[in-house]
Amino acid sequence: MSKDKKTLVILDCNALIHRSFHALPDFRTPKGELVNAVYGFTSILLKVLREFNPEYVAATFDVAGPTFRDEEYEEYKANRVKAPDELYAQIPKVKEVLGALNISIYEKQGFEADDVIGTIAKLIADARGRLVETIIVSGDLDTLQLVDENTKVYTMRKGLQDTVLYDVEAVKKRFEGLTPEQMVDYKGLRGDPSDNIPGVTGVGEKTAIQLLSDFGSIDNIYKEIEKDTEKSKKIKPGFRDKLIRYKDQAFFSRELATVRKDVPIDFKLEELEWRNYDRENVERVFRGFNFNSLVSRLPTATTDVGGRTSSALPGSGGTTPETADPTYEKIEMFYGEGILSEEVYELEKKLVPVIRGMEEAGIKIGKKYFAVLAEKISRELAGAEKAIYKIVGKSFNANSPQQLSEVLFAAPPGGLMLPTKGLKKTPGGVVSTAAPELEKLKDKHPIIKELLKYRELQKLNSTYIGPLPGIADGNDRIHTKFDQLGTATGRLSSSKPNMQNIPVRGEWGPKIRKGFIAEKGHKFVAFDYSQMELRLAAHIADDKKMKEYFKDDRDIHKMTASEVFGVAPDEITKDMRFRAKALNFGVLYGMGASGFAKSADISREEAQSFIDNYFARFPAIREYIEKTTEFARKNGYVETLLGRKRYIPEMTSSHPGLRSQAERMAINHPIQGTAADIIKMAMAKLGIINQESGIRMLLQIHDELLFEIQDDKIEEIYPKIKDIMESAYKITVPLKVDVSVGPSWGELSRVT
Repeated sequence: MSKDKKTLVILDCNALIHRSFHALPDFRTPKGELVNAVYGFTSILLKVLREFNPEYVAATFDVAGPTFRDEEYEEYKANRVKAPDELYAQIPKVKEVLGALNISIYEKQGFEADDVIGTIAKLIADARGRLVETIIVSGDLDTLQLVDENTKVYTMRKGLQDTVLYDVEAVKKRFEGLTPEQMVDYKGLRGDPSDNIPGVTGVGEKTAIQLLSDFGSIDNIYKEIEKDTEKSKKIKPGFRDKLIRYKDQAFFSRELATVRKDVPIDFKLEELEWRNYDRENVERVFRGFNFNSLVSRLPTATTDVGGRTSSALPGSGGTTPETADPTYEKIEMFYGEGILSEEVYELEKKLVPVIRGMEEAGIKIGKKYFAVLAEKISRELAGAEKAIYKIVGKSFNANSPQQLSEVLFAAPPGGLMLPTKGLKKTPGGVVSTAAPELEKLKDKHPIIKELLKYRELQKLNSTYIGPLPGIADGNDRIHTKFDQLGTATGRLSSSKPNMQNIPVRGEWGPKIRKGFIAEKGHKFVAFDYSQMELRLAAHIADDKKMKEYFKDDRDIHKMTASEVFGVAPDEITKDMRFRAKALNFGVLYGMGASGFAKSADISREEAQSFIDNYFARFPAIREYIEKTTEFARKNGYVETLLGRKRYIPEMTSSHPGLRSQAERMAINHPIQGTAADIIKMAMAKLGIINQESGIRMLLQIHDELLFEIQDDKIEEIYPKIKDIMESAYKITVPLKVDVSVGPSWGELSRVT
């Protein structure tokens, strides 16, 4: 950013606090006070100070109580779920941070922070014109209407790290040519569901953009409609009718969305000068909140020869790999707050380049194969649709929840009059046709089976078969994004696209996976930890019988079935093994009798009997569950064998549902989290092998790694990878890795 003009940063504090609260895990002070929103806010603030090095900083807040918008419109923000008290309790702590950094706070009863921001921006523009550039830092897009040649909005796309700076051109790009000035008209037409601003009923984002691109403003739209001009006749009749019917709503919505610029505040730019602060005091505040990792990011205040305070900011003199990749910042944050032990902290840092290498490698897709698959599933969809229409006796839009609800639940001859008892309703009062509700009716009518099949095919087509070829690069390779700290257990998450969600079972799962192909002269080699979590459960709980089964390399599910059913292993049926498998994994996830009954398709009484018998045969597992939940209740967290903590404050919640959910998390984290740590250890060690020519690590899918290896290197290299994975971390039962090889992801054959 050019420094031939001075910079003012205005903080939209409430929006940033809300964003931080929902983006970050449960951080607490040594006294047990929740401070995740304070941490996120402070981290953003330090990032902004480093990036923009502003001369002036102001912080704005909403004030509790009604605003002028509430007085004009009783339903304003009425549908917004009230934030939990734990969020509001952190606002005074945020103000404590701002006070320590000598940042002025502005707020006004009856107005929102956005209005205060708009007022400050206008006062600056009127007084200083082009001499000051204003950067509005917010967690949402409500202030985009204020963007002009001297005002920009800095916000987050996702989480807290992925930021974007909106100038006039960036707003136009985001909204397909609309200018910042048109943002209020855009909200007047489209509305804003988050604030319960209605807009014109039935007008969505695309229609609003198109109308404003054609007419320029709401005023012009209605002038043309009132004059019945040729231009207005080009509006689709349905939308024209809605515009006429909801005209008052459009103008009122625009008024509600307009940021005020006339809030009566006592304001002088000089008072915003970001002056020297007491570093010792700030460090005391940070350490009191347990923000140890943020101390090193504090700017060092200095004074120039003219007496003006400026700031020497850590990292502002250049970049290194660790400052260029925001993952390192997140790792430092988690380590500083005590979530990561020293061992896990070092592991996560080693893993970053390995993850980036996987992202860059990508995975090849067979576009021609997917084109054929698209034709096949289109025919299947058409057939499923015809089957539905044949049962109903008429055609209708099966994708319309409202029409489908009418067909299913209305009285004949228009509908099938299926029972609605126990089914949920939409906010509009229509009986829901969501998949969980249809599942309740699967035995009531043959149409339900066809509808579920149709929906499944549609989901596969719209989520995978249709879009995947379009996001491949010029070499037909798809590049997912991995977040190595994307889950509380430490497991990697994948997005854009989510490669961990590619179907594996059913009729279409293998067909879709067959479309992911190895390069010519290479094959896919998959390395899958066998029953990793059960092995860890046996180790952590120190269950002698379970450990013995794993040491003898016996079928753990068959042996569990033998114990629970009281019959010899060679007499175990497939159904018995299936139930034992559901029980083995269900216990690790804290599953109760109801959950097990559903997964095993048995009665609740039978399920409870199985669980009781299971714990009688494996008493150390019950003891692990009891000790772990008690530890979590007492300390507010649990941790993995390597020391990755998960804070679970809901353990002491007065709400039974939240408390049960917390107990399940507590039971699962030491096991699933340790499994995540171990595969990460293996990946870090495999980083060296991954650098060899003809060997590429492509994907991590929970307990499995997928490599693409040159044909003539497979026999030599796969035993080395298998050995590294099996010896990544020593426990009292052997870790076992199954290896499969094949030309595509859907055609892998076991070799060990």
